[in-house]
Amino acid sequence: MDAVLAEVYSTVLPAVPYVVGAYVGILLVLGVYVLMLARKAKQTRDDIEALKDALDARERSEA
Repeated sequence: MDAVLAEVYSTVLPAVPYVVGAYVGILLVLGVYVLMLARKAKQTRDDIEALKDALDARERSEA
C-alpha cells in the first residue's frame, strides 16, 4: 500500500463510528419528526371532517 494512502486511512478510519452514529441519529430524529407531522395531519383531517359534518347538520336543521 502507498504510504500516503496508509496515512489517509489511519486518519479517516477511526472517525467512521462517529460518522455512522451521526447519520443514524439524524435519521432517527427525521423519522420521529415525520411521524409527528403525519399524526398532526391526521388530526387536522379529522377536525376538518368534524367541522364539515357539523356545518352540514346545521344547514339541514336551518332548512
